[in-house]
Amino acid sequence: MDHLLVLFLLLWSSGLPAEEKKKHNSKESVRLVGRGSRCAGTLKVKHQGDWRPVGDIYSEWTLKEAAVACSQLDCGAPVSVGHKLNSSDIAVWWIRPDCVQPGSALRECAKSDSSTNILFLRCADSVRLVDGISLCSGRLEVKTNQSNQRWSSVCEADFDLQDADVVCREIGCGAPSVLQGVLYGQVEAPRWTKEFQCGGNESALLDCRSSGSDRNTCRPGKAVELTCSEPVRLVGGDSRCAGTLEVKYWGEWGPVSDSEWTLKEAAVACSQLDCGSAVSVGQREVSSVMPGWRVKADCVQSGSALRECVISWNSPSILNLNCSDFVRLVDGISLCSGRLEVKTNQSNQRWSSVCEADFDLQDADVVCREIGCGAPSVLQGVLYGQVEAPRWTKEFQCGGNESALLDCRSSGSDRNTCRPGKAVELTCSEPVRLVGGDSRCAGTLEVKHRVEWIPVRRSDWTLKEAAVACSQLDCGSAVSVGQREVSSDRPVWRIKSDCVQSGSALMECAISGHSSSILNLTCSDLLLQTNIYVSSSKDGISEAQQDGFQVSEGSDFTISCSIQPQYPRGSFQLTFTSSNSAHNYTQSAVNHSAHFLFPSAKTAHQGSYSCVYHVYVFSHNFSSQSRLLVLTVSDPTPFIIRVIVLPLTLLLVNAALYFYYKASSGKMSGRQENIKLDDYNLGA
Repeated sequence: MDHLLVLFLLLWSSGLPAEEKKKHNSKESVRLVGRGSRCAGTLKVKHQGDWRPVGDIYSEWTLKEAAVACSQLDCGAPVSVGHKLNSSDIAVWWIRPDCVQPGSALRECAKSDSSTNILFLRCADSVRLVDGISLCSGRLEVKTNQSNQRWSSVCEADFDLQDADVVCREIGCGAPSVLQGVLYGQVEAPRWTKEFQCGGNESALLDCRSSGSDRNTCRPGKAVELTCSEPVRLVGGDSRCAGTLEVKYWGEWGPVSDSEWTLKEAAVACSQLDCGSAVSVGQREVSSVMPGWRVKADCVQSGSALRECVISWNSPSILNLNCSDFVRLVDGISLCSGRLEVKTNQSNQRWSSVCEADFDLQDADVVCREIGCGAPSVLQGVLYGQVEAPRWTKEFQCGGNESALLDCRSSGSDRNTCRPGKAVELTCSEPVRLVGGDSRCAGTLEVKHRVEWIPVRRSDWTLKEAAVACSQLDCGSAVSVGQREVSSDRPVWRIKSDCVQSGSALMECAISGHSSSILNLTCSDLLLQTNIYVSSSKDGISEAQQDGFQVSEGSDFTISCSIQPQYPRGSFQLTFTSSNSAHNYTQSAVNHSAHFLFPSAKTAHQGSYSCVYHVYVFSHNFSSQSRLLVLTVSDPTPFIIRVIVLPLTLLLVNAALYFYYKASSGKMSGRQENIKLDDYNLGA
């Protein structure tokens, strides 16, 4: 009989489609045990014929990996991930989180190991949200308790806000924020045919009462699509957009530990809180280690919701976060650039772009300061054809010293200047500087936090990170990285190297901390272009022109090189190139210039000249080259003919004519002859 059953199962499985067969095999190799439900307990995986628990060796599993396990178990939405300690090491399967992907079997990622940390999961039994942008959104599906269990969508007409409250709570999310119907043309029509009648306080949707008779309201109709709010909040601050960051997990609100967070992760949290731009990230020390959550930074940066990136963690350091309340810059290349959006104080709060005509540089000063950036560097309008037309219809009238844009006065009446028009796009400078060095491009690296400049810790910086900093400071190439020791620990920024190398601004990669080792950085600065000009004893002075400069053969000429003062000393190299020769001449810089004298210009001096300034500073050589100056030497013969030969010839002709006229007119008086001759000469 057993052989017949095995044969039947083999024949049945061989007839399944490939995708169903893979899902069935995955389900047969994964289970949850020990919690009284097939969808909660210690996670065990069968690999190489051996059932073992999954070891939570590095506490790296989040709800994203749990969602894959819940799916393979044919359970509902993932609710929580945790671990329990054994008294001693036991054999486990270690499954790397980065290997766990939707559609892949967990056993494909299993590696033999031993651990005292054992992973346990809790999935919802009978509800899930599918095809959403996060684990807290999607089309609602319910699994019946009938013998032939299948997932079914739910009719919009059979579901209301009280039912949604129960679902969001059951899957560990916040209160429902969007409840709508979605046409089910892309999915199978709902098979759940009874109306839910929840009171709103039930712990599970299937605990609710339902209509006694079947309904047929979904032909045609819509299936329920639900978005629950993310269970995230800021507490203890001056506003709902500032304070200690807390996440609700396992039904409890717990603080997030200070774990490698920068403004890049903070920006995700601010967005999920429907606040403005991320302004600052800091830490608050508590008296003792307390239970909380660590939110994986790389998970957050991938676009996942905070709750999906949570790991159970105990820490004495709690994360404090500050977002702007009502302004933000969106779709920019950094946190300090983008299209300006403002949120009104009306009951139906929405983000709105701002009209270019209603905004000026003083208003921009206030915005840049409010979001923690430097002074405005670019203020322009962008056509709003790609976004909704601005709804903010009053002109801002800031004095420039206000702490927030909405503290500014605004025009009393609505305006209509944006039809057609442009929305404000703003770029604020990065709040970064070098101080205490020989130039603006050398010294201690500091990043501004609100109103205070704080130095950067030496950390593990190399010239690769320094090159990014020099570029953002508009200071050329990185020359050296060093450190300066101070007498005691002081507040510093630690700049994450991988964040900087990814192209992010320094401010976005800063983590608060304390250290006595301060970063000193030297950049090359941008050497200005060397000037070149030529002067001649006969032909004057000329700077380098595209059409060149001409000197007369035999005359003295001087080619001068100069550069604006930046560094002391240095030297100038004059390079001469002609059709058949090349020469280099070098002089030390005196008052940032050098003069090369060439006596008696010859044809051999014709060619191209350029100056190169060389200076050795910060243990490196730097140089700056001028434009080319093309010099030609002219033949003086035409000049001699014009100036000497022609007047002499005229004089001889006049003399010959004079004697000829005198010989032929001997009878005329001397005065008449002279008058006639003068008249003739004058005519000539």
